[in-house]
Amino acid sequence: MNVIQRAVAIGAGAALLQALMLIAFAWPATNIAPRDLPLAVAGPQAAMVEQRLTGQNPDAFEVTTVADAAAAREAIADREVYGAIVTGNGAPQLLIATGASPAVAQQLTQIGQQMSGAPAAQIEDVVPGDPDDPRGMGFGTMALPLVMAGIAGGVLLSLLIPTATGRIVGALTFGIAGGLLSMLVTQTWLSIVPGSYLALSAVAGLVSFAVAGTVSGLATVIGRAGIGVAALTMLLIGNPFSAATSAPELLPRPWGTVGQLLPPGAAASLIRSVAFFDGAGALKPLLVLLAWAALALVLLGIGVIRDSRRTDPEPATSEAVPVAA
Repeated sequence: MNVIQRAVAIGAGAALLQALMLIAFAWPATNIAPRDLPLAVAGPQAAMVEQRLTGQNPDAFEVTTVADAAAAREAIADREVYGAIVTGNGAPQLLIATGASPAVAQQLTQIGQQMSGAPAAQIEDVVPGDPDDPRGMGFGTMALPLVMAGIAGGVLLSLLIPTATGRIVGALTFGIAGGLLSMLVTQTWLSIVPGSYLALSAVAGLVSFAVAGTVSGLATVIGRAGIGVAALTMLLIGNPFSAATSAPELLPRPWGTVGQLLPPGAAASLIRSVAFFDGAGALKPLLVLLAWAALALVLLGIGVIRDSRRTDPEPATSEAVPVAA
């Protein structure tokens, strides 16, 4: 392949990558709609509300009937549902949780207003978002910098650090320092995420290590092609399907579920749980991030074993010495 042919191939490949990025980032945003969205109903007209919700779109909501408004608030605080409609005398009361998803809260508000038949329904934000980020735009943009920084850290470690042991040390250093610094900026200067600084720093550090470690680990095991595989997985699949600006149940199936199995989506869910819900619903995304971190350690551990084999001296061979008669 001469220079011109190589240039044409690279240009065509870059154009294909551009098209894939447009699809990955634009398609989920243009197909936002509730899909089995967990929602609670309570009160004497609960059955009627459920029938109305499921009658319009049977697959839109996963409706759970609870005893009363207190039970509905508890279900929201435990991250079992995104909101609730409580019926009784007069217009229904709508319970939302902006901290769980501003996009879902907005959709539920519209539904509550339609059901009440009034311009303003009775709305209670059980778990509000940060007052400095009422629409959640700042929170939604956190996933991309964390992922991009993790990819960059993994690439730099892969290209500049020749040993797997050094890459492990670098990834751990990046995770600790990156977690502390990113949350320092997020909670002080930007002021968009409430909650425990140390707990959130630990989450951000785990994400940073998982991404950087996976990138450098794959590069260690399969060469520089591993950088591309890891980076494209995190960037083209993980980030647009992370649901950081919406909710997994608003994304096309099965991509909402797939996104939660990758570090960006798990990170967004875990940070929400820690920041707004006192850790409720944190187990699943925490396990996902720990699994990715473990994968990174396994890949880098394989590199450590390879390095040790390369540096071990060859065993000396003893030659027979003739013995004089």
